[in-house]
Amino acid sequence: MPTPIYIFSGLGADDRVFQKLDFSGYNVTFIKWEAPQQNETIENYATRLLAQIKTDKPILIGLSFGGIMAIEVAKQIDTEKIILVASAKTRSEIPFYYRWAGKLGLHHLLPRKLLKQSNFITSWLFGTTSAFEQQLLKTILFDTDPVFLKWAINELVGWQNLAKPENIVHIHGTADRILPFRFIDCNFKIKNGGHFMTLNKAEELMQIIKTALNT
Repeated sequence: MPTPIYIFSGLGADDRVFQKLDFSGYNVTFIKWEAPQQNETIENYATRLLAQIKTDKPILIGLSFGGIMAIEVAKQIDTEKIILVASAKTRSEIPFYYRWAGKLGLHHLLPRKLLKQSNFITSWLFGTTSAFEQQLLKTILFDTDPVFLKWAINELVGWQNLAKPENIVHIHGTADRILPFRFIDCNFKIKNGGHFMTLNKAEELMQIIKTALNT
């Protein structure tokens, strides 16, 4: 029977960002983001996502904000393994300027329309390397629920987690501009990998993921 894996996508993203990763031979479930409730904590949101996990001691893979949610889920249930991609394990890996912005409430000043725009700045931040990736990023941002996006950014900049699961494998790109490599203590690094490396570093990333799944 194929090994079940549960995948948490990035902010507002879905399984489209994993389209170049070969998960054949595994039983993959992509966790669906749900609309956050008013003033909902990240812990309570993680509890609601548990309804989508049907396996005892599951394997979780989390990309970016999805990795943070995978950590929060793993604090509530036993897991076999957690694989983070371009993400953070604890608040210390969240850049200090995000945390400062969170304390000052600066992120609340960002208009929703601006957060959903795709331009040369977002392409640079995400590390897109082709017209295909730029178009996909544009589509993902357009499709993102602005209410979820604002809630998730608020939870990201205010994340207080200090607990690091023992069964974790962290993969990070050295050219990540959203969660810079210098703040990250990872198990595997991908040279010149950015925040979109599930697409433009797919082969190298998949080899590391398969190694992590088989050890």
